[in-house]
Amino acid sequence: MIRLAAILYSLISTALAGSAVIAVLSAGLVSTMAIVSAAAAGFVVAAPVSWLVARRLYQGNAS
Repeated sequence: MIRLAAILYSLISTALAGSAVIAVLSAGLVSTMAIVSAAAAGFVVAAPVSWLVARRLYQGNAS
């Protein structure tokens, strides 16, 4: 299950980090620190999300 979570992390983290950066830029925060912080937050939040998705897929309860 760890391999599945790692593969999912590579996909989920880029999606969440990209969404967070777009949200920050849409809010008008164009400083480097705000953009990097949003990307880092997306990568951190993606870890438990990918673990939960992998667990649901592994158990077969993805319906």
